Amino acid sequence: MKLFLKLLFSAIFLWMTVATIRTSLMVSLWAAMPAYAANPWAMATLYDAYCGFITFFVWVVYKERRVGSCILWFLLIMALGNIAMSVYVLIQLFRLAPDEPAEKILWRRA
Repeated sequence: MKLFLKLLFSAIFLWMTVATIRTSLMVSLWAAMPAYAANPWAMATLYDAYCGFITFFVWVVYKERRVGSCILWFLLIMALGNIAMSVYVLIQLFRLAPDEPAEKILWRRA
């Protein structure tokens, strides 16, 4: 299960990084914003994404003990979305000892 999760979140990281770079090379975010904001479905998708980012961030707050880490991860998640989220999960997975189960990433460390 840990290997599957590492592969999955590595793929998400790579996919989102490539998609973001490729899209940025085609059109800047600021140039695309007026047309994007005019589309109700695009805005609904954006709201949905940021609600998901906040939901994920609540888990990060549970996991992290330092306020500075929480602030840093909040900024990264809000700015980079799934790129930052996949990095966070990968960090948690690679911190596991070989004998620890994958579900232990969900728990707060002692």
